[in-house]
Amino acid sequence: MGVSRKKAEQNRKRILDSAEQLFRQKGVEGVGLAELMNKAGFTQGGFYNHFASKDALVSEVLTHAMTKGWEQLNETLDEAREQGDNPIEHEVEWYLSGRHRKNVKGGCPMAGFVAEIPHLSEADQHAYTSGLEQTFAKIAATLIEQNPSLSQTAARKSAVCLFCRMVGSLLLSRAVADADPALSNEILAAGRE
Repeated sequence: MGVSRKKAEQNRKRILDSAEQLFRQKGVEGVGLAELMNKAGFTQGGFYNHFASKDALVSEVLTHAMTKGWEQLNETLDEAREQGDNPIEHEVEWYLSGRHRKNVKGGCPMAGFVAEIPHLSEADQHAYTSGLEQTFAKIAATLIEQNPSLSQTAARKSAVCLFCRMVGSLLLSRAVADADPALSNEILAAGRE
């Protein structure tokens, strides 16, 4: 008896979710198919029932993560507007929080995959670049929304600088979190300011 279409979709999603977590923790090259399928609760042989290759899986994981990250950014900005808060400040507070620092498996894909991108396919590099451009554009549009006299050029420059500082602060904070928690917290606090 075969697996129903619904069950096959659920199994595929479990593999994607497991792959995303492992790729963020260990890097794409650091994860073998046996480990991946074991984490997802399947045997290695079942992998090819869902994906043509590991490269195909990596592309789908990246696309899925970027979509989730984009949705999260929009939700955070919308939530701030609904609460009457400054959307940019709200995003910075969330992004440079201890909770996000700990969420390596599911946080911002721009930070989570930044070291992997140069080693992936050209298509994956373009997908990441497109996601980064969308993020810059969303932040720039939000800055203009807050200050309509701001030019497109100035908003873009501010958006790039702001997001780069956010990602850098998050990554450095994560890097030293175990060795020096106080320094990690100091980095987050300085980034938020």
